[in-house]
Amino acid sequence: MHVAANNHSRRLFLGCFAGLVATAFGFAVRNSPEVMDSWASSFNLTEEQKGMIIGVGTYPFAISIILLSLVIDRIGYGRAMAFAFAGHLISAILTIFAPNFQVLYLATFIYALANGAVEAVINPVVATIYRENKTHWLNVLHAGWPGGLVLGGLMSLAVSAAGGQLGASLPGHLWQWQITVLLLPIIAYGALLAGQRFPQQERVEAGVSYQEMLREFGWGSAYIVSFLVIMGISQMLKAFGAEPLSPAMALLIAILPAALFGFVVPAFGRPMFVFLMLVMFLLATTELGTDGWIQDIMGAVLGKSIGPWFLIYTSAIMFCLRTFSGPIVHRISPVGLLAVSAAIATCGLLCLGKSPAVPGILFAAATLYGFGKTFFWPTTLGLVSEQYPRGGALLLNAISGVGMIAVGTIGGPAIGTVQDQDFTQAVAMHLPAIHSQLEKEENGLFFKYTAMDKSKIAEQPAEVQKQLEAIQAKTKQQALVKIAILPAIMCVCYLGLIGYFKSRGGYKAEILVGHAAEDEKFTGGVAGAMEG
Repeated sequence: MHVAANNHSRRLFLGCFAGLVATAFGFAVRNSPEVMDSWASSFNLTEEQKGMIIGVGTYPFAISIILLSLVIDRIGYGRAMAFAFAGHLISAILTIFAPNFQVLYLATFIYALANGAVEAVINPVVATIYRENKTHWLNVLHAGWPGGLVLGGLMSLAVSAAGGQLGASLPGHLWQWQITVLLLPIIAYGALLAGQRFPQQERVEAGVSYQEMLREFGWGSAYIVSFLVIMGISQMLKAFGAEPLSPAMALLIAILPAALFGFVVPAFGRPMFVFLMLVMFLLATTELGTDGWIQDIMGAVLGKSIGPWFLIYTSAIMFCLRTFSGPIVHRISPVGLLAVSAAIATCGLLCLGKSPAVPGILFAAATLYGFGKTFFWPTTLGLVSEQYPRGGALLLNAISGVGMIAVGTIGGPAIGTVQDQDFTQAVAMHLPAIHSQLEKEENGLFFKYTAMDKSKIAEQPAEVQKQLEAIQAKTKQQALVKIAILPAIMCVCYLGLIGYFKSRGGYKAEILVGHAAEDEKFTGGVAGAMEG
């Protein structure tokens, strides 16, 4: 009986792992330089619009993960995974046959919704079946993300190489064949999880009420989520030609849903959790925002054929470290690991942004960045799961949701906006004679600004185009220096949390359903008082 239970848990874990691989495949393939450049040339996209495609691949994640977390204990994990499976299939088919930017945007939106449904299931399921060693197993689970990025990136490159050899004999566009790669992990996780029985979530098993879970979340968290959802709606308005909402307006509108939540649940929520949600803005942009752009940026600096290898390389580092994370997470508390990671990521991004365009030097810098970003996401999940088990699936998934929607609505597009602005300024400085001929007014997501018109650049003589490409490559690389500010701020925040826990007697996990808190199983934390 025990062996059967272990086999069942193992199959559940493998199915959850494959589901996360499927979400990463979409991220890697859609953001590959060849696919993105094909779309950019076909639809005359600005860098911000490319950022919107990157963004819509992440922010709807939060809509499904948070909404499902409110009801998932009632509708069941199996139904949520069935929704994810259907969404992934529909999205892949829509993308393959997309005729324009709007359909691409919609298809990517659906894929991100399905991604959120996957993570709404896999985080609480794995935290429940491996409840005595959460941070370690959540790190192993989230090795599926970089693993999927590596496999997706390699398979996309293989399809590209095969398409180059077949040439005109291949029907349709090459990027359509690259998108078909997404079907492989989708079918895999569907087969693994079909007919499986999912466990009862830890909060439910412990008898913690639904109302108490909502009180752990509180109106403070609801305000942050509401603001980000409104920013997501604003991005959709922009994508379909309407006037976007300003961030200030979104902050004002978000007061209403947060007030309604506060009326029903008169509690602010756990202060440290609200703080972690705000830090997640920076974390998600540092990791996913950079990952979304790294192929494009390094491709501009070193050549399109080399760009994808940066994502593959840093993802391979993450996969190895997360898979064999046990010795690391057992020797340092989650907040200590996060602080060290933020410091390393800062150094890595600064080196990537300032180093000369030499592959060996840039890959060395990427090694630092890869080490730095490895433990951000799963260790934050482990921290939340260990500190707030009474928050159940809602708090565990909300922290992921906030990260995804923050990078999708703010981080990813903002990196694109910075590149647009820096490129325009650099052209004005180095090629003032033609600057006015190439610029266009862009009504951006955050404000109006001047960008370079790609259709006009394409009309310039070859020598001028070469100069413009060199200028843009430099401004793209320098964007990484600006991103490095984010993990530097994160490091300060985590050092503050270390001081907080030290003042309370040390880090200690909160345990439900009666199993003992053993320090060696809970990331080596020193026993101490909990947050009040």
